[in-house]
Amino acid sequence: MDKPRIGFVGLGLMGHGMARNLVTKGYPLAVRAHRNRKPLEDLVAAGAREVPSNADLARGNDIVFLCVTGAPQVEEVVNGKDGIATAAQRGLIVVDTSTSEPATTTKMRDELAQQGVLFVDAPLARTPVEAELGKLNIMVGADDATFARLQPVLAAFCENIIHAGPPGHGIVLKLINNFIAQAIATATAEACAAAAKAGLSLAKLHQVISAGGVNSGIFQMMVGKMLESRGDLSGLKFTIDNARKDLRYYTHFAESLPVSAIVGEAVHQSLVNASLLGFGDKYVASLIEAQEKLNGVAIVPKG
Repeated sequence: MDKPRIGFVGLGLMGHGMARNLVTKGYPLAVRAHRNRKPLEDLVAAGAREVPSNADLARGNDIVFLCVTGAPQVEEVVNGKDGIATAAQRGLIVVDTSTSEPATTTKMRDELAQQGVLFVDAPLARTPVEAELGKLNIMVGADDATFARLQPVLAAFCENIIHAGPPGHGIVLKLINNFIAQAIATATAEACAAAAKAGLSLAKLHQVISAGGVNSGIFQMMVGKMLESRGDLSGLKFTIDNARKDLRYYTHFAESLPVSAIVGEAVHQSLVNASLLGFGDKYVASLIEAQEKLNGVAIVPKG
């Protein structure tokens, strides 16, 4: 059978790898320019077609993928000037892989349904490295039939495709996943500060954590990478400001249920503090640098 025609918006760190896997695996692909044209030029060279507007992504395509920063950007791409909604035809599937807000997901789904368009929440996990390798994890909120239609397409850039449940459950699963991840990250940074202030060897802390049940991928991407590479804080390529946004979405969601979110609020405020201290554009492991500044202690090895 012919492969579905795909539109793609959001050619950033994650989106480029996703789109490249789609086009190199034979999917007809239309793309819009990112603020940096280099990823687009690479995709065009691989066989993608450039279009001038979000509306053009919807015209003549079967599926449109969104991979943008958050809820405001999702709304702009769908409902803004020359947005997808202005050209979407009955039967189109819009797959939002962004980390958005559940309320926005519900709004987009209900509005597009009036045009006979499906809006599917399918946020991602893992990093740009796995995006390029086609080994992302994805959490899909959709009915069984829609999930079955999308699964072969998602396999072009995903290793693990999780059917989270009905529409809306993908984004809920993602926010809870990110809450746990950032809780580990903020606790790790705080623990490093306590160790350094007490004069405890960070190498010994790393040795003990690595050998026990407290160990995690997040801990190794932060502390393991920092110690192994003498101060490298790029092990987890996700900015503090993006993490702060995700935790804000999580605490909003928790409040809407409502459910107690004492730890979630604390994690969110830790990320807010790091951003206010000037580390928002840095990767999550720079929470350790924020702890240095807060506590007046040296943690990160130099050189």
